[in-house]
Amino acid sequence: MEPASPGMPALPQDVLIVEDDPIIALDFEDTILGLGVKTVRTAAGVARALQMIADRAPDFALLDVSLIREKSFAIAERLDALRIPFAFVTGYGADVQLPEVFSERPRLLKPCSTEALEAILRLARGSTRNLEDS
Repeated sequence: MEPASPGMPALPQDVLIVEDDPIIALDFEDTILGLGVKTVRTAAGVARALQMIADRAPDFALLDVSLIREKSFAIAERLDALRIPFAFVTGYGADVQLPEVFSERPRLLKPCSTEALEAILRLARGSTRNLEDS
């Protein structure tokens, strides 16, 4: 891994992944740790993620939009209230329906490249850019 270029945002040091597929969660975790992030925590559902945020707020979060029998929007609301940057992750393409309040949030489309994942970790809040595997 190369250090960030001057002017390039640093990687967060504590990332929360909310993903209900354990294989995808493990892949994200391994990739993010490989980029140099110090701590990666995972949650498979809304209640667990909210508890983890209450216990120790992350620097950044990746939220799978559609979890088993629930959506991740309650987590997004909590992160937004705490001013913690986050991005949505989806396997349903760029057309996934998000609540209007989150329509400007960055989205990462699964499957994604390591480069796209690194770029979204470095993104500032409020970007509308969708990052796809290119």
